[in-house]
Amino acid sequence: MSADKDVKFSLKVMTNKLRTKVLFAEADSGFVDVLVSFLTLPLGRIVKVLKKHYGDDDEEAAVDIGSLTSLYNGLANLESVHFWTDACKEVLLNPRSSFEAECLNLKIDISESQPTEHFTCKTPNCARTKISCLSVYYDNFMCVICGKTMTREAGEKVAKAAADGGGVFTVNTDSFIISDDLRIFPTTKGFFQTFNILGINDADVGDTMIVNFGFNEIMDLLKESFTSRTPLSDIILNKRQVDDFEPEILSHEIVKESTSNSKKMFLKVISLKSSNKILFAQAQEDFVDFLFSLMAIPLGGVECLLGGNTCLKSIDNLYTSIADLNNGKCMVTADISNRLMKPKLCHGYISGNPILPLSEESVSQTHFIRCSAKFVKGQGKYVRGPRMYNITDDLTVTPFDMASTISTLKGLKIPMSDVKELELEIGVEEGLSILRAYLTSASALTNGLKIDRMLMKQPKQEP
Repeated sequence: MSADKDVKFSLKVMTNKLRTKVLFAEADSGFVDVLVSFLTLPLGRIVKVLKKHYGDDDEEAAVDIGSLTSLYNGLANLESVHFWTDACKEVLLNPRSSFEAECLNLKIDISESQPTEHFTCKTPNCARTKISCLSVYYDNFMCVICGKTMTREAGEKVAKAAADGGGVFTVNTDSFIISDDLRIFPTTKGFFQTFNILGINDADVGDTMIVNFGFNEIMDLLKESFTSRTPLSDIILNKRQVDDFEPEILSHEIVKESTSNSKKMFLKVISLKSSNKILFAQAQEDFVDFLFSLMAIPLGGVECLLGGNTCLKSIDNLYTSIADLNNGKCMVTADISNRLMKPKLCHGYISGNPILPLSEESVSQTHFIRCSAKFVKGQGKYVRGPRMYNITDDLTVTPFDMASTISTLKGLKIPMSDVKELELEIGVEEGLSILRAYLTSASALTNGLKIDRMLMKQPKQEP
């Protein structure tokens, strides 16, 4: 977190005449940088910081984002014995971002960023190589040359933003207009063009007010951006509402850009014949690794994978604004804009044969990053196998237990004549559909897989 939670941003807010809606807000680059930083947050980090801020005791304030929250809670509750190492679970509950150096420079950093940690071998022969390790997994490192335990060094010094007009993500010489649904553009567009873009006419214009946004309001904005199409009105005018988001069918354009060599998995689902609602699924460790690895994808990476159409309108607008700001030369550099639009995961989170078309950050020639010896199965391998796991419709993962499964079916009081078992092949298209659905729906499997539209492989029945 930022060292000073007393930092406040001053926003000039224009409302309609009835003061029921925010038409737009005007803010400086420091505030816009914080908004943009939402895109750098891994999904698991978003749940973590929101849960820490709001807690779980207050049901009204508790964080509940589609199936993302239940997947995270299930991960947290899954006993460590089911992971290859304790560190495997830790890196999923506390996923790192490739933008941590930048976020440390924000006026308000909600990401709980920590400097990248270095490990150096003090053995004379190894020390002369002038190569150090970067910590990804939070545990001790063994030197790959001599095998001895390496020494933790001071955190990496992060470069401060350029003094001559450079902010963290956006140039600090500009002020910006922010719409109620988080579209961002510079004030240089002018009065009439701004009103045209926002669809405002003279009859709409009401009062102007000055509103202060501090740490708590930023956290509210992050939370509301997942549940509302009007997050500024919700917070500033206390018009909180929860919108219903219906996951759409994944567009062919997104799928066809994915590699044809991506991995395939099999998922056995138990569903209702009458509605095709999935009650639960049974899967091996590879599918569970896939689900848990979603925690490490930054929000901007989700937008990139889904073509800027996650069904979360405010987040979609925030993402698409980056390209517009870059074209208007409002971003610090074109490189930072490209990194935000196509972010890479921290090194180590992606398996050798991933389902989704993801990439990870490169490593400097003066450093190397490697899986700790405690990660016995290599990067991207988290849960133990071979074994079966049970996954509910909201993506809660538990070890498979036959007796519990039978009890669950009995408890639902569903006639067995309405229950069917299917074996589904899960590839990149299904993986992306699950990714989209779990951000917006508490029935991520049902809405993500759409089994009535999938090519289904019915298990053979014994005569």
